[in-house]
Amino acid sequence: MKQQIIVSGIGGQGVLFLTRVIAQVAVNRGIPVLTSETHGMAQRGGTVLSSIKVGDFASPLIRAGQADVGLLLWDANLSVHQPLLRADGTLVISSEQPGVGKRIAAAKLARDLGNAVLANLILLGLAVRDAVLFCTVEECEEAIRQLAPERFVEQKFGGFSAWVGRITCVNR
Repeated sequence: MKQQIIVSGIGGQGVLFLTRVIAQVAVNRGIPVLTSETHGMAQRGGTVLSSIKVGDFASPLIRAGQADVGLLLWDANLSVHQPLLRADGTLVISSEQPGVGKRIAAAKLARDLGNAVLANLILLGLAVRDAVLFCTVEECEEAIRQLAPERFVEQKFGGFSAWVGRITCVNR
């Protein structure tokens, strides 16, 4: 089992937590996993890019045209990070506008839940529901339980599990 995943967003959107959840699933399965992130000016709303390589890889960096999956929390990053995706790769994008890839209004849904930072887990819910990623709903729930502070676990599940069965894409 091998999968190369990029997670892209801006500072404060939960790119790093989303990366940790996916990596934790691999660890729990006993699959080798490598992660890397670039988050220079993220504190000021700058771009955050994270790479996850699940399976037997020697380096955590993903070269242009090699990612199997792109999870984008900010659709403005599409032009910058789409070149990392394989020609047959899958994009899952948080956006209210139609366009390339699977799109969901994750930020709006998160605000409707009362916590804008849950958009990352709503996006993950769509990717898992549509079998874009190697992991299952149950595996992600376990990883969230392991990683989130106890007082936030139920809230995180609200962003992930509660929407898995009800997610409607902007386009497919």
